[in-house]
Amino acid sequence: MQFGLHQPRFTPRQYDRLADEGYQKNVIAYRCIRLISQNAAAVPWVLYKGKGAEKIRLEDHPLLTLLQRPNPMQGGAELFEAIFGFFLIAGNSYLETVGPENGLPLELWTLRPDRIRVVPGSQGIPISYRYAVGGKSVDFAVDPVTGRAQILHIKSFHPLDDWYGMSPLEAAAVSIDQHNDAARWNASLLQTGGRPSGALVYNPAHPDSSDTMTEEQRQALKNEMEQYFSGAENAGRPLVLEGGLDWKEMSLSPKDMDWLAGKDVSAREIALAFNVPAQLIGINGSLTFSNFEQARLSLFEDAVLPLLDHVKDEINNWLTPQFGDDLSIEYDADKIDALAPRREKVWERMSKADFMTINEKRSALGFPPLAEGDVLGRTGGGK
Repeated sequence: MQFGLHQPRFTPRQYDRLADEGYQKNVIAYRCIRLISQNAAAVPWVLYKGKGAEKIRLEDHPLLTLLQRPNPMQGGAELFEAIFGFFLIAGNSYLETVGPENGLPLELWTLRPDRIRVVPGSQGIPISYRYAVGGKSVDFAVDPVTGRAQILHIKSFHPLDDWYGMSPLEAAAVSIDQHNDAARWNASLLQTGGRPSGALVYNPAHPDSSDTMTEEQRQALKNEMEQYFSGAENAGRPLVLEGGLDWKEMSLSPKDMDWLAGKDVSAREIALAFNVPAQLIGINGSLTFSNFEQARLSLFEDAVLPLLDHVKDEINNWLTPQFGDDLSIEYDADKIDALAPRREKVWERMSKADFMTINEKRSALGFPPLAEGDVLGRTGGGK
C-alpha cells in the first residue's frame, strides 16, 4: 500500500526555489533549458494512420489542428515550449484538455507544476489531480481502471518518489549554488572595488598615546572609508594613512581564489545535468567553429530527441486515442537541420546496400513504395 493515501502530496523540492535559483538567477541553467525547450518546440508534429507498410500520413485532421492551435492564447510552439520548460525545471509537466463531456477535446492548456498536487491511490494510480490557485481548488478525477484523466502528468524518472518526477535542476543544485555564489561574489567585488580588502591596524605614533581609538575617531574613520573608498566609482583611489594607521591585507585575491576557473567547472556540471554540450553555452575555451556542428548534433541526440520521444509517447497514450483508432503522432525529424549529417550517412549506407530492393530502401527511409520498386539496384530502374 502506498504511503499517504487520499491526501495530496507536495513535490519533494519547492518548485519556486528551483525556478528562482536555477532558472531566473542562473544564466547557464536558463540557457540550457531555453536551448532544449525552444529547439524541441520548433520541431513540427505529423500524424499517421495505420501501422507498418500501410501507414499513411494525414495532412488534415482535428488532432493536428488542436496541436497547432491548442487554445486562444497560445500557438502550438508556445504550448510545447511551456510543456518542455516545466518538465526541465520541475521534472513534472501537466497538460489539461478542455471540451464537451464525451466529446473531442477542443483546447489544450499547460498548468504550473506548483499548483498541482497528486492525490495518491492504493493501486499505484492517483485518485485525482488537485489544482489550487487563489485559495480555491478543483479535483480532476482519475479513472481507477484505465488511469485516464482530464490531466496528463508527464514526469521524469525519480528513484525515490512514486508520484513526482525529478528535475535536472535537483541533480545540478550544488553546482548552481556554487555558480550563483561566484557571480554574487564577483558583483560584490565590482561594487566595492574601491575598498581594499583587509584591516586598518592602529599603532600609536607616541608612546603616551592610548592603544585604542576613541569611539569618535573610529566612527570618523568608518565614515571616511565608506564615503571616499567604497563603491565602483572610487575604484583605484589611493588610501592615505596617518596617525599610526597601518594597512594589513587579509583576503585572498581573485587569482588566489581561482574563482573564475571554479565558475567554469560549475557551469560545465550544470550543462552536464541537461546533456547540453559546453560549446553551446559559451564556456571559455570550448567553442570552436570545427566542433560546433557536432555539438549541435549532440544536443539533439542526447537532449532534444529523448525529450520529444518521451512527450510523444505520453500524448499517443493519452490524447491521440480520443480522436480514433490506429492514429499516432510523430515528430518530423527530416525538418531538423542539425540532424542533416546523420541523415546523409543513412542515405549513403542505403544507396550502397545492393542486397536491398528499391522499395525496401524507401520503406527504411520512410517513403512510400514504387510500382516497380521490388527489384535490386541503386536506382529506381536498376536490376
